[in-house]
Amino acid sequence: MSVPLLPSTRRIFDLALGQLLWGRRGILLVLAAAAPILLAMVTRLTLVGDGAIVQINGRRIDSQAVFGTVMSLLYLRFIVPAIGVFYGTSLIADEVEEKTITYLFTRPLQRGAIVLGKFLAYLVCVTAVVLPSAAVVFMVMVPFDEMASLLASFVRDLGVLALGLAAYGAVFLWAGALFRRPLVGGLLFVFGFEQLAIVLPGYVGRLTIAHYLQADTTSVVCLLLVTVVALWAAMLIIGHREYVLER
Repeated sequence: MSVPLLPSTRRIFDLALGQLLWGRRGILLVLAAAAPILLAMVTRLTLVGDGAIVQINGRRIDSQAVFGTVMSLLYLRFIVPAIGVFYGTSLIADEVEEKTITYLFTRPLQRGAIVLGKFLAYLVCVTAVVLPSAAVVFMVMVPFDEMASLLASFVRDLGVLALGLAAYGAVFLWAGALFRRPLVGGLLFVFGFEQLAIVLPGYVGRLTIAHYLQADTTSVVCLLLVTVVALWAAMLIIGHREYVLER
């Protein structure tokens, strides 16, 4: 008799969390946390006077504007999708490639728990690194006397980062369950199709996750829906697919 879903999920979560923290992809999380902080510190050291950094066409760009640019371009356009691709695709695909998924199937656990447990471990791991990194960048870039006025906006930004990590992770977990080598396709999607679709006119951009990282009510609902549907689809695949492992 198999263990119920929630206890099964907890067991997989405990196993997957250790694998994510100490696995070979851990270096990506270190870079994701350290690179923006280093960039913020270097940028902050270049500030002069009242916080203006440089003048472009007579317009003074201050630390608040730079922080907004870092959040938009560095975190939302690069770090979040990159982590989603590299970690999301590996959650199931690595088990298949390394021929260890059969060991999970032989345990008295519900197969759907493999998806939920691994996804929750991924989400805990990446948010525990990315969100504090963004918080440090915020404290470095924004003057102390202006932090209170920007706090609500910053908290919203943290929520968007978490939703983006969840949506990208769930979609590419599904891709890892469906395809044998999903990493290349995932990279082409986030750094090829998404980047192109955002600048194209019309409704093409709505086919991307990046389009919904805007923190309005509709975007939040769409990101949550994408996450739930992708996890449900991955659970169906894991629950019914027979993985034939080559010797």
